Amino acid sequence: MRAPQEILQIMEIFARENPHPQCELNFHNPYTLLVAVMLSAQSTDKGVNRATERLFQIVDTPQKMLDLGEDKLKEYIKTIGLYNNKAKNIILMSRQLLEEYNGEVPADRDVLTRLAGVGRKTANVVMNVWFNQPTLAVDTHVMRIAHRLDFSRGKTPLDVELDLLKVLPPEVVKNTNHWLVLFGRYVCKAQKPLCDKCPICNYCHSADKRAD
Repeated sequence: MRAPQEILQIMEIFARENPHPQCELNFHNPYTLLVAVMLSAQSTDKGVNRATERLFQIVDTPQKMLDLGEDKLKEYIKTIGLYNNKAKNIILMSRQLLEEYNGEVPADRDVLTRLAGVGRKTANVVMNVWFNQPTLAVDTHVMRIAHRLDFSRGKTPLDVELDLLKVLPPEVVKNTNHWLVLFGRYVCKAQKPLCDKCPICNYCHSADKRAD
Protein backbone atom coordinates (compact mmCIF):
# COMPACT_ATOMS: atom_id res chain seq x y z
CA MET A 1 0.00 0.00 0.00
CA ARG A 2 1.24 3.48 -0.86
CA ALA A 3 2.95 5.53 1.85
CA PRO A 4 0.63 8.04 3.59
CA GLN A 5 2.87 10.94 2.60
CA GLU A 6 2.54 10.07 -1.08
CA ILE A 7 -1.24 9.88 -0.76
CA LEU A 8 -1.23 13.37 0.73
CA GLN A 9 1.01 14.61 -2.10
CA ILE A 10 -1.46 13.28 -4.65
CA MET A 11 -4.34 14.97 -2.84
CA GLU A 12 -2.39 18.23 -2.87
CA ILE A 13 -2.15 17.97 -6.66
CA PHE A 14 -5.90 17.37 -6.93
CA ALA A 15 -6.45 20.39 -4.67
CA ARG A 16 -4.35 22.62 -6.93
CA GLU A 17 -6.14 21.33 -10.03
CA ASN A 18 -9.62 21.70 -8.54
CA PRO A 19 -9.70 23.57 -5.21
CA HIS A 20 -13.50 23.61 -4.98
CA PRO A 21 -14.85 20.34 -6.39
CA GLN A 22 -18.62 20.02 -6.54
CA CYS A 23 -21.16 17.22 -6.56
CA GLU A 24 -22.58 16.95 -10.09
CA LEU A 25 -26.09 15.99 -9.00
CA ASN A 26 -28.70 18.76 -9.13
CA PHE A 27 -30.68 19.47 -5.96
CA HIS A 28 -32.45 22.31 -4.16
CA ASN A 29 -32.37 21.31 -0.49
CA PRO A 30 -31.27 18.37 1.69
CA TYR A 31 -34.36 16.35 0.79
CA THR A 32 -33.89 16.63 -2.98
CA LEU A 33 -30.19 15.85 -2.51
CA LEU A 34 -31.11 12.71 -0.60
CA VAL A 35 -33.54 11.65 -3.33
CA ALA A 36 -31.00 12.36 -6.07
CA VAL A 37 -28.28 10.34 -4.36
CA MET A 38 -30.68 7.43 -3.83
CA LEU A 39 -31.52 7.53 -7.53
CA SER A 40 -27.85 7.66 -8.54
CA ALA A 41 -27.06 4.12 -7.37
CA GLN A 42 -25.92 2.16 -10.45
CA SER A 43 -26.91 5.15 -12.60
CA THR A 44 -25.08 8.17 -13.97
CA ASP A 45 -25.41 11.63 -12.48
CA LYS A 46 -26.38 12.98 -15.90
CA GLY A 47 -29.16 10.44 -16.19
CA VAL A 48 -30.44 11.29 -12.72
CA ASN A 49 -30.34 15.03 -13.46
CA ARG A 50 -32.40 14.51 -16.62
CA ALA A 51 -35.02 12.58 -14.68
CA THR A 52 -35.18 14.94 -11.70
CA GLU A 53 -35.28 18.17 -13.70
CA ARG A 54 -39.06 17.92 -14.04
CA LEU A 55 -39.62 15.98 -10.82
CA PHE A 56 -37.99 18.58 -8.58
CA GLN A 57 -40.07 21.34 -10.14
CA ILE A 58 -43.11 19.89 -8.38
CA VAL A 59 -41.63 17.79 -5.58
CA ASP A 60 -39.13 19.20 -3.07
CA THR A 61 -40.48 17.93 0.29
CA PRO A 62 -41.44 14.53 1.72
CA GLN A 63 -45.10 15.51 1.82
CA LYS A 64 -45.14 16.51 -1.83
CA MET A 65 -43.52 13.17 -2.67
CA LEU A 66 -46.24 11.26 -0.81
CA ASP A 67 -48.88 13.40 -2.50
CA LEU A 68 -47.34 12.49 -5.87
CA GLY A 69 -47.43 8.79 -5.04
CA GLU A 70 -45.33 5.83 -6.08
CA ASP A 71 -46.92 5.23 -9.48
CA LYS A 72 -46.52 8.82 -10.66
CA LEU A 73 -42.99 8.94 -9.26
CA LYS A 74 -42.13 5.97 -11.45
CA GLU A 75 -43.22 7.90 -14.52
CA TYR A 76 -40.62 10.58 -13.75
CA ILE A 77 -37.75 8.20 -13.00
CA LYS A 78 -38.46 5.29 -15.36
CA THR A 79 -35.33 6.09 -17.42
CA ILE A 80 -33.19 5.30 -14.37
CA GLY A 81 -31.99 1.80 -13.57
CA LEU A 82 -33.83 -0.10 -10.83
CA TYR A 83 -36.51 2.61 -10.83
CA ASN A 84 -39.25 0.38 -9.40
CA ASN A 85 -37.32 -0.44 -6.25
CA LYS A 86 -35.99 3.10 -5.96
CA ALA A 87 -39.49 4.56 -6.18
CA LYS A 88 -40.69 2.22 -3.44
CA ASN A 89 -37.81 3.19 -1.16
CA ILE A 90 -38.19 6.92 -1.81
CA ILE A 91 -41.85 6.76 -0.80
CA LEU A 92 -41.00 4.76 2.34
CA MET A 93 -38.14 7.12 3.18
CA SER A 94 -40.38 10.15 2.73
CA ARG A 95 -42.99 8.68 5.06
CA GLN A 96 -40.31 7.97 7.68
CA LEU A 97 -39.09 11.56 7.50
CA LEU A 98 -42.59 12.88 8.06
CA GLU A 99 -43.52 10.46 10.83
CA GLU A 100 -40.23 10.41 12.73
CA TYR A 101 -38.31 13.59 11.89
CA ASN A 102 -40.93 16.27 11.21
CA GLY A 103 -40.17 16.09 7.51
CA GLU A 104 -36.55 17.16 8.02
CA VAL A 105 -33.46 15.31 6.77
CA PRO A 106 -31.46 14.46 9.92
CA ALA A 107 -27.86 15.67 10.09
CA ASP A 108 -26.68 12.34 11.47
CA ARG A 109 -25.19 9.56 9.37
CA ASP A 110 -26.32 6.77 11.67
CA VAL A 111 -29.88 8.08 11.63
CA LEU A 112 -29.82 8.52 7.86
CA THR A 113 -28.85 4.88 7.36
CA ARG A 114 -32.00 3.82 9.20
CA LEU A 115 -34.10 5.30 6.41
CA ALA A 116 -35.44 3.02 3.68
CA GLY A 117 -33.01 2.68 0.78
CA VAL A 118 -30.28 4.75 2.43
CA GLY A 119 -26.91 3.05 2.85
CA ARG A 120 -23.64 4.36 4.21
CA LYS A 121 -22.49 5.74 0.85
CA THR A 122 -25.68 7.74 0.36
CA ALA A 123 -25.58 9.00 3.94
CA ASN A 124 -21.94 10.02 3.55
CA VAL A 125 -22.75 12.05 0.43
CA VAL A 126 -25.59 13.91 2.15
CA MET A 127 -23.49 14.58 5.26
CA ASN A 128 -20.61 15.84 3.11
CA VAL A 129 -22.43 17.89 0.47
CA TRP A 130 -25.23 19.43 2.51
CA PHE A 131 -24.05 19.32 6.11
CA ASN A 132 -20.40 20.05 5.28
CA GLN A 133 -19.01 17.13 7.26
CA PRO A 134 -15.70 15.35 6.49
CA THR A 135 -17.29 12.10 5.36
CA LEU A 136 -16.01 9.95 2.51
CA ALA A 137 -18.43 8.16 0.21
CA VAL A 138 -16.88 5.21 -1.61
CA ASP A 139 -18.62 4.46 -4.90
CA THR A 140 -17.34 2.43 -7.85
CA HIS A 141 -15.11 5.29 -9.05
CA VAL A 142 -13.52 5.83 -5.63
CA MET A 143 -13.08 2.09 -5.11
CA ARG A 144 -11.40 1.64 -8.49
CA ILE A 145 -9.10 4.65 -8.19
CA ALA A 146 -8.15 3.77 -4.61
CA HIS A 147 -7.08 0.32 -5.79
CA ARG A 148 -5.39 1.59 -8.96
CA LEU A 149 -3.28 4.11 -7.05
CA ASP A 150 -2.71 1.69 -4.16
CA PHE A 151 -4.39 3.92 -1.59
CA SER A 152 -6.09 0.85 -0.19
CA ARG A 153 -6.33 -2.86 -0.80
CA GLY A 154 -9.65 -3.09 0.98
CA LYS A 155 -12.19 -5.54 -0.42
CA THR A 156 -15.26 -3.54 0.55
CA PRO A 157 -16.23 0.14 0.31
CA LEU A 158 -16.07 0.40 4.10
CA ASP A 159 -12.54 -1.04 4.14
CA VAL A 160 -11.42 1.55 1.57
CA GLU A 161 -13.17 4.36 3.44
CA LEU A 162 -11.52 3.46 6.73
CA ASP A 163 -8.09 3.08 5.12
CA LEU A 164 -8.31 6.59 3.67
CA LEU A 165 -9.68 8.11 6.87
CA LYS A 166 -6.59 6.83 8.70
CA VAL A 167 -4.35 8.83 6.36
CA LEU A 168 -6.24 11.97 5.38
CA PRO A 169 -6.91 14.94 7.67
CA PRO A 170 -10.55 16.11 7.92
CA GLU A 171 -10.02 19.17 5.71
CA VAL A 172 -8.79 16.88 2.92
CA VAL A 173 -11.42 14.21 3.47
CA LYS A 174 -14.12 16.76 2.72
CA ASN A 175 -13.10 16.95 -0.95
CA THR A 176 -11.58 13.51 -1.50
CA ASN A 177 -14.75 11.84 -2.73
CA HIS A 178 -15.34 14.58 -5.31
CA TRP A 179 -11.73 14.59 -6.48
CA LEU A 180 -11.63 10.82 -6.98
CA VAL A 181 -15.07 10.62 -8.58
CA LEU A 182 -14.32 13.41 -11.06
CA PHE A 183 -10.85 12.00 -11.74
CA GLY A 184 -12.30 8.55 -12.43
CA ARG A 185 -15.15 9.93 -14.50
CA TYR A 186 -13.21 12.26 -16.78
CA VAL A 187 -9.50 11.36 -16.71
CA CYS A 188 -8.71 7.93 -15.31
CA LYS A 189 -11.55 6.20 -17.13
CA ALA A 190 -12.05 2.51 -16.57
CA GLN A 191 -12.00 1.54 -20.25
CA LYS A 192 -9.46 4.03 -21.58
CA PRO A 193 -7.53 6.14 -19.08
CA LEU A 194 -6.40 9.50 -20.45
CA CYS A 195 -2.88 9.22 -19.12
CA ASP A 196 -1.64 12.10 -21.28
CA LYS A 197 -4.04 14.40 -19.38
CA CYS A 198 -3.40 12.94 -15.93
CA PRO A 199 -1.98 15.39 -13.36
CA ILE A 200 -0.67 12.54 -11.19
CA CYS A 201 0.73 10.33 -13.96
CA ASN A 202 4.15 10.21 -12.30
CA TYR A 203 2.61 8.55 -9.26
CA CYS A 204 0.83 5.85 -11.23
CA HIS A 205 2.36 2.38 -11.56
CA SER A 206 -0.63 0.60 -13.13
CA ALA A 207 0.08 -2.08 -15.70
CA ASP A 208 -2.20 -0.43 -18.27
CA LYS A 209 -0.67 3.02 -17.91
CA ARG A 210 -0.49 4.52 -21.38
CA ALA A 211 2.83 5.91 -22.56
CA ASP A 212 1.43 7.94 -25.47
